[in-house]
Amino acid sequence: MRIIPIPIFENNYSYLIVDDKANEAAAVDPAEPQKVLAVLAQTGAKLTSILTTHHHQKHSVGNIELVLTKPNLAVYGADARIPELNYVCKHNEEFTVGTLKVRSFHTPSHTKGSVCYYVRDGNEMNEELEKAIFTGDTLLTGGCGKFIEGDAKDMYNVLYNILGQLPRDTKVYCGHECALNNLQFANTIDPNNQYIRKQLAYSQMNQVTVPSILEDEFKYNPYLRLSEISIQQATNVTDPYEVMHVLRVLNDNFNNQSNGINGLSNGVNGVNGINGVSNGVNGVSNGVNGMNGMNGINGITVL
Repeated sequence: MRIIPIPIFENNYSYLIVDDKANEAAAVDPAEPQKVLAVLAQTGAKLTSILTTHHHQKHSVGNIELVLTKPNLAVYGADARIPELNYVCKHNEEFTVGTLKVRSFHTPSHTKGSVCYYVRDGNEMNEELEKAIFTGDTLLTGGCGKFIEGDAKDMYNVLYNILGQLPRDTKVYCGHECALNNLQFANTIDPNNQYIRKQLAYSQMNQVTVPSILEDEFKYNPYLRLSEISIQQATNVTDPYEVMHVLRVLNDNFNNQSNGINGLSNGVNGVNGINGVSNGVNGVSNGVNGMNGMNGINGITVL
């Protein structure tokens, strides 16, 4: 199995998965198809399928042109909003790309129809030699996607009960080059974490940081460390769903600050928790600079 990251747009990734044994390939989120086709031509493999993680345009729009260019492609996904979708994959369903085994996981959180694809390459003894998970905008290097069509409970279930159950040596190929920003945020939440500092230094020196390793994500990704004291102290809550929720609010505010957006209207001081209990962070000591006691959501229940 060869996996080739293909940078597209500002910071997205498409991927080409090539099975050299069968000379077949699958494209993951080929939103700029000409770039994918150029890489495909270099491999000499036959493109047989498209694996679409979710319907957002910068992940799915290229399906239209690819199907016109390469007829009879199998277009996998789990959302009717995906262009050219012709195979709706079930949760935990297995199919193949050449000799590679692919398992689809329904991971609703970023969108209701998000899917992650778990791809394994084995030998004649049926031993899995290499494992990769393509996560779109669900699990990201050092972070996770926004809960656009889901909530903190949904993302918790996805990260801990589905993706978190995979073998720890699984390689994680996410949908964006976002490690630097995610780890900068993680460093504000847990500034004494040596793994965050190490990975942050790596991301500052490398333009391409995919893949990460699932085992490492459990060391530096705050969304996979909700039960740790440092994360609970930074969020001032202990319930895992509420920790997940407050982390996301802090993360969004950090991103807004980084993008020069003032006001921080989604601050967390006085946020109503999942059970209706006010669990705002009231000035996080390890939080994002400038967030202490910012204007909160004023009693609005977020989830």
